[in-house]
Order: sequence, then C-alpha cells, then structure tokens
Amino acid sequence: MSRSDDVLKLHRLAHSGGSAALLEWLSARLGGWTGVVDAERGGGPESAVRGAAELTARGVRSAVLHAPGSATLLFALDGGRALAAVLEQPHHPDAATLLADAAVLLALVLRAEEAGRREERAALAESRAREAVLHLLMNGRLSTAHQIAEALGPSLPEPMRMYVVECRTGQRAEVARLCEELTDGRAWIVRCPVYVRHLIVLVPAGPAAADHDFLADALVAVAPGCSVGASGELCLREAPAAYTQAFHALAVAREREERHARFGPGPELALAAHGAGAGWAEALLAPLHAYEPRRPQDPGGQELRATAHAWLNFSSHATRLLKIHRNTLAARLRLVEELLGLDLARLGDQASLSLALRLTPGARRGNDADAAAAPGLDAVLRDPHVSAWARTQLSALSGPDAPSGARATVRAWLAHDAQLGPAAAALGVSAPGARKRLTRIEVLLERSLLQSPSARYDLWLAHRAEELAG
Repeated sequence: MSRSDDVLKLHRLAHSGGSAALLEWLSARLGGWTGVVDAERGGGPESAVRGAAELTARGVRSAVLHAPGSATLLFALDGGRALAAVLEQPHHPDAATLLADAAVLLALVLRAEEAGRREERAALAESRAREAVLHLLMNGRLSTAHQIAEALGPSLPEPMRMYVVECRTGQRAEVARLCEELTDGRAWIVRCPVYVRHLIVLVPAGPAAADHDFLADALVAVAPGCSVGASGELCLREAPAAYTQAFHALAVAREREERHARFGPGPELALAAHGAGAGWAEALLAPLHAYEPRRPQDPGGQELRATAHAWLNFSSHATRLLKIHRNTLAARLRLVEELLGLDLARLGDQASLSLALRLTPGARRGNDADAAAAPGLDAVLRDPHVSAWARTQLSALSGPDAPSGARATVRAWLAHDAQLGPAAAALGVSAPGARKRLTRIEVLLERSLLQSPSARYDLWLAHRAEELAG
C-alpha cells in the first residue's frame, strides 16, 4: 500500500470513526501498540509515557526510544500529549512516515472531539439551568428565576401562557427548535425533567392569542405526532397552576382530531376555598413548616414541602424532578406523614395535603393558638363557595354528554384510592375497560385523571363537599 493510500485511509477513518478508529487501524497496520499518551496522566506503556515526558522537557516534535527487541516511536501532539507506537524490532519500514502523517490528522481530530465534548457539556449545563429556572418558578422563587433566565435568555414572559407539548420519542430537540422559530426566539423552552417526551414552553400572552392559538396550530402542522395542551393567560407567580392547566388540556388534546386544546374555563378550588381554608391549611402544615432537622445535611421543612408537592404531582416520577433516589423519596414521605399525622396511601389524605399546599404559597410559621382555633377540612368543604365549586365540578358527570355510568365509575375509582385494578373489580369490568371509561371522562371533564398531575384530588374533595352538603 502506497503512502497516498495510507493517508487517504487515515482521513476516511478520522471522518467515520474519529480518533479511536484511527488508532485501532494504526495498531493493526504496524503490528504493535499504538495510542495517545500524556506526559502527566500516562495512558500507555511505561516507555511511551517516559518518551512523552522527554519530548515535552526537550521541546522536540519526535523521538525514538530503543529497548532490547523493541522501539518506541513518538510524535508530539499538543498539551503534553504524544502519538506513540511500541513496535518489535525490526518494525515496519514506513512506520515513522505513517505515524508522522497520522499525528497531523490526529491532532485535528482530538481537538474536534474535545470541542464536541465541551459543546455537549455546555448544552447539558444550559438544559439543567433551564430546568432549575422551572423548579424555582414552581416553588415561587421568582427573583432568582428571573436572574438565571436573564443570563440564559430570553427573559421570562409576563404575563404568559404555558404549553405542554408531547412529542414522539427522539423528536424533542427538533420540536424545541421549531418552537423557537415559531415564536421568534421569545419563548422560554424547557425539557420536562419528569416526562421524557414533553416540552414545557412559556410564551408571552397577549390579545393576538386570545381566540386563535397560532403556536399550537403550527406545531401540530409541522411536527406530526405532537399533541399540545395550553394554559390560560396567567402571571409567572401562577406557574404551578399554569402547568396543571396545560397538562389537563394535553389529556383532552390527545383525543381530539386537531391534537391541541386549551384549558377549559372553570372555577379554581384554591380561589373558592381560600377564605374558609387558609387558616386550616396553615394549621395542618404548621409542623412541617416548623420542622428543624437534627443534622445539617438532612432536609428541612421547606425541602420536605417541595418533596411532598412533587410527589403529589408526579408520584414516583418525582425522583426525576428532585434528582433523588427512590429510597430517599420514600424516607422523606414517611417523615412528612409522621409530622402531619397523615396516611399518604389514602387518597383522602393526599387530597387534603394537596389543597393545603395550594392554599399556602410559602412555608410560614404559625402559632399553637392559631392551629387550635383553625377549622377542620370538613368545615372548609361546607363553605358555600366550596359547595358551589363542587356542584360545578361534578355537573358534567351527570350532564347530557356524559357517558353512561360516568358518575359511578368516578365514585368507584375514588373510593379505591384511584387504583385502577380494585376500582375495575368493584365495577365488574376489566382493568382495560375501566381505563377506557376514565379516558372518556377525561375528555368530558377536560382534566387529566390517569396521568399525573391528575384531577383526582379535586374530584375527591368535590365528592366529599357534595356529601357534606347533603
């Protein structure tokens, strides 16, 4: 094989397989060990490492070290590294020429690979920073969220409309690029840390989007297989509500031919219950807000609150959001149960905690007198505003568009702590049959039931309020 053939082969390998393929071919071509060694970090036979250090110390570009029965050929790269080949004597007559040609190309390939790794690390860091901004928004820390967002760009929109975009597997990067193009770079785009097929998009709200959702229309048109749920127009401080709204709208969008939906108008429980329930919520959460861990490394009250909120919204998937192990999540939830006197295996206690967290925007300390004077949950649910909310919430289950047995299906599902198998057995149908019924009810209520965040807590509270109203 001629030198030109060797050089052509080296270029082809560099383009198709990078440095690893190039070094592997050199080893096979020369019949010995070939690799990149570092004067400080090693990475090869002792003779090659010693030779790399010698090249650096002397400031020369190439060298040959002889040993009994072998020779080490070295060609300097950069940063104290060298291309080295340890060959038995007598070695290939064109070894030095081939290694010299390879060293020039290898230096370029290594720089390109390092640049690619730096770009990947930068992209990962930006993705994590955007995820951190979302986490801050969801926990009401707007000032810090704004500071990080300004550094990354664009600014967080205020007011905003939040979208949850469900893509096909592997399509998320392309859909994110399309969102950026369709909004002229004004959208704040985050890869959902919980659902690997979801994008969360915050878009400036305004009159232009009041009647026609251009972004959702355009995304569904150019990205086949996408479904899009949109929230109402809300302030940034209402980001948790906006996400829940968009997620519920997504459950409706999946069943629609147009594949997108906006959150349907309806009363919010937190607004209806705030007057009667704020004191109850503070009293319920007071032990959590006052909790001080025994060790500095253990989670405090605020972190336990965030853990409970994430678990109520995402169940076991909360580990992805919080970046903790499932055993850590379980241990924190046991501590929350112990502090609050709740059994989080029961849907009723989950619903109580969910409402209390929504009624208390932050961890504020109350006093024992306030806690003793606060009403119980039933007293909150008897409030006329909450009773009116419950009637509106449940009216669709008995309306003309409701599937047969809709109310009985929901009641059975709630009575069995939103567990599909036991609910199906109580209804006398198969689990897939019960799932189909609940899927139809999702469209009717315009709320997600089977995927978290789910409306199951609000439905449980609405049924309880209905029972208390007689």
